[in-house]
Amino acid sequence: MHLPLSASLLAAAHLVLATPYVVDTERQVSYQGITSSPGIETFLGIPYGKDTSGPLRFAPPEPFTPPPGYVFNATAAGASCPQRSGGGFLYETNVTYISEDCLNLLLSRPAGIGNGTRLPVMVYIYGGGLNTGTAYARTAAPDGLVRESVENGLPVIYVALNYRLSVFGFATAEALRGNKSLNVGLRDQRLALEWVKDNVHLFGGDPDNVTIFGQSSGGLSVGMQILAYGGSKPVPFQGAILQSTALEPGMATNISFNATSAIATAAGCNFTDAYSTSPELISCLRSLSMEKLLNLTNSFITDTSADNDGDIFLPTVDEDFLPELASKLVADGKFPKIKYMAGWMQNDATLFTSSAISTSEDTQAFFELYYPYLNSTTMASLLNLYPVSDFFANPAANLSAEFYRSAEIFRDILLTCPSFYFGAAMANKYANVSEPPVYLYSGNQTILTSYLDASGSPGLGVIHTSELSYLYGNLSLFNVTDAGLSEYKFAPTASDYELAKQLPRSWSSFASTGSPSLPGKTTLPGWKTAYPSGEGAGEVYVIGGPDEGMSNKAEVAERLNERCGVFNSEAVIQQLMY
Repeated sequence: MHLPLSASLLAAAHLVLATPYVVDTERQVSYQGITSSPGIETFLGIPYGKDTSGPLRFAPPEPFTPPPGYVFNATAAGASCPQRSGGGFLYETNVTYISEDCLNLLLSRPAGIGNGTRLPVMVYIYGGGLNTGTAYARTAAPDGLVRESVENGLPVIYVALNYRLSVFGFATAEALRGNKSLNVGLRDQRLALEWVKDNVHLFGGDPDNVTIFGQSSGGLSVGMQILAYGGSKPVPFQGAILQSTALEPGMATNISFNATSAIATAAGCNFTDAYSTSPELISCLRSLSMEKLLNLTNSFITDTSADNDGDIFLPTVDEDFLPELASKLVADGKFPKIKYMAGWMQNDATLFTSSAISTSEDTQAFFELYYPYLNSTTMASLLNLYPVSDFFANPAANLSAEFYRSAEIFRDILLTCPSFYFGAAMANKYANVSEPPVYLYSGNQTILTSYLDASGSPGLGVIHTSELSYLYGNLSLFNVTDAGLSEYKFAPTASDYELAKQLPRSWSSFASTGSPSLPGKTTLPGWKTAYPSGEGAGEVYVIGGPDEGMSNKAEVAERLNERCGVFNSEAVIQQLMY
């Protein structure tokens, strides 16, 4: 809600209204937030873009420009973008308040920021397969991260943004191409980043030291923001952290065109297909209520989820925001030189791998389904790189050696090897620099094992999202109770609590200084560049677990350099279609 305020009252607002309160004297606009926890001030639901319903559905976002005299009542979460509600783990957010008027963000900062302060800024882009997610997720509540940055002596300001999802943000049809209406979810993100650049100084942030970071499809989104416009335009950030996705195989397929066509047909908007330039298809989809379009989309995703890795809507080459294939932009160095960090979880893909896999034929069929463009030679090479003798069954979890083999192949194709590919290209930007600010990691610790065991998913290891509990410094959030989880024992160890200090401090130290490991700070110790002298195959820092540190033990055991050398070859990347 936005309350009009006269110009005369605006000048004295700080005398009569509760803190935290921020005044933009140039634009005569004010923001009233909340103290979200001791020492942390948060401003919620700040609109950066206009309502995207009606004629602005599928259209590029337009900036929200408040008239002079507005007070943003930034004391309650804004709407999340249209998406499915319910489901997921108990500790996750169940989104219920959705609207197409959802282009808003939150900002969290240390209390007591004075005028002229210029703190580093961290901007989070949530994951969820570009299908679900919100800036207001409980698992990404920023207070813990900001507090750890303060206690580490390198305070940061945190921003999280909402952006359009699924068909609302990634509808793919030729009729949308000419007016820059493809990839509008990514364009939403970019508009929010421009808002940060233009406005974060009001809150004590440094617009010239912004690091964007994201997990899963949020990591993919970060990768797309780095590649945006092929590096031809100035970027509103100076650093990036890509967690469990950097680039996604399948982006160059027709999956998003086909999904848009199928939803349009189900809606009765079958005047033509998504490959036609006729505007009738889009006009018909715009005429639907939000609820009907969302329900049709959710039904389509449910019906087809067994045929892919769950990512139905993906970024597409649009000759503008994404001017060429992502892999070609990376190979050609068409992106800015920034500080870069990327990584994955040790068992990042077990959640997405079929537990029914038990034979080598099952493994091959799994990858033929997900990556149908891999030819027989590549498929044979892929299987040879991962002999089943390297893996062991878990009878107690009823999971075969072939399951773990498939999960590791899947992890490397989808998450690990693209991080090496992008990281090496970024390191090449730092010619003759002895220690380029390019870092790789593998997460090898989780507090979720007992939860997974109790909820009927044992044996999955350090799963996708495991780092979030540590990164946001709020382990107690995962102390959930439910009659169906009577066997769940929430019992973090001393090493879990230590990592919940180290991880946010390393992330915020990277944002502040370009290094995630600093002497005299409680950061992860001994984390060095992945590319000494800008060369080499890429050295990985293991986070947590018994082998933490700059050890090649995991790389050697998993043959990452050899395996990613195959997956990152030009011929195989063409078959992986990104």
